[in-house]
Amino acid sequence: MTSKNTICLWYDGTALDAATFYAETFPDSAVHAVHHAPGDFPSGRQGDVLTVEFTVLGTPCLGLNGGPTFKHSEAFSFQVATDDQAETDRLWNAIVGNGGQESACGWCKDKWGLSWQITPRALTEAINDPDRAAAKRAFDAMMEMRKIDIAKIEAARRG
Repeated sequence: MTSKNTICLWYDGTALDAATFYAETFPDSAVHAVHHAPGDFPSGRQGDVLTVEFTVLGTPCLGLNGGPTFKHSEAFSFQVATDDQAETDRLWNAIVGNGGQESACGWCKDKWGLSWQITPRALTEAINDPDRAAAKRAFDAMMEMRKIDIAKIEAARRG
């Protein structure tokens, strides 16, 4: 990879599966290289997939098959800005429908435990509305949701 900064994501032997799913699900995403371990390591053997170079929405990542020691948490998430309800639904359903799980306020986890914020641009605009009462109504509506419903956010914003 040629990027000066790359996000390294820890997996328990499933880095290639995760990277392949991301490449198939998100635009401007791809698996670039798969590197096999030159020797045995604590969670694997010589020849096992050790790292996977990939991009998610243009962001360079490295999947490391580091073993079961560390787990993903909500302290790190990818926030994906969506343009409409169809894109929001497609990405949310792909993540949740592939062994993931829903969370609150547009957050979900993929089956590897990585957190995603599927965030419509309409939501971001609504909660940053200079009319603070409109922003609060949109924010309060979001707080009741799992997957974001743009029509409900816009209705709340309008009052």
